[in-house]
Amino acid sequence: MGARIYAEILAMKTIPRVNDQLAQALELTPQHQSIGIVTFTIDDVGYTAIDEATKKADVEVVYAKSFYAGAAHASGPLSGEMIGIVAGSSPDEINSAFEAIKQKVTFDAYFEEVGYLGNHAIYAHTVSSCGSYLAKTANVPVGSALAYLIAPPLEAVVGIDAALKAADVELKVFYGPPSETNFGGGLLSGSQSACEAAAEAFRQAIEKIASQPIE
Repeated sequence: MGARIYAEILAMKTIPRVNDQLAQALELTPQHQSIGIVTFTIDDVGYTAIDEATKKADVEVVYAKSFYAGAAHASGPLSGEMIGIVAGSSPDEINSAFEAIKQKVTFDAYFEEVGYLGNHAIYAHTVSSCGSYLAKTANVPVGSALAYLIAPPLEAVVGIDAALKAADVELKVFYGPPSETNFGGGLLSGSQSACEAAAEAFRQAIEKIASQPIE
């Protein structure tokens, strides 16, 4: 594995009591009085982090979107590459969610540099036990293991194929390239060990492409 590329949390704000019209626009349930809004420099790390928040706090992800073209072309200094909104019954629940997000981004979820020049960035992350957000996205039970695999466009397609062939996993979501940030990839489900094997096969396939892009 090459150098790790960590995301940065650019902004975190709590609205303790959401206006009724905004609550309706976000389709909040009556028990969701508070929301927390967060932006990240790397979208897939952000999605992983907000999913983690649903496991560590009584919150629900009510909004999550990537921005077009990526953090290098962000609309403002606090925009980054992705925005997530979590909703809970109180500001205390939002604070707990924010702490879980910080921990995930700081210590556990990151992109990797691959290739001898380190010029390919990939996300080959195993989610050992998904929360409610990724469970809904992948249509799997909460607590399922997932291989969250993301890479540049061509590399993503080859890497997903390699991952599916290498391990007993199922492709639950295919992010056909280009995504909003011009990457691609997918979510694969299986046992934790199978997801780890799939992630390693994905990584190795892209390392091979980096060293030999034309066959």
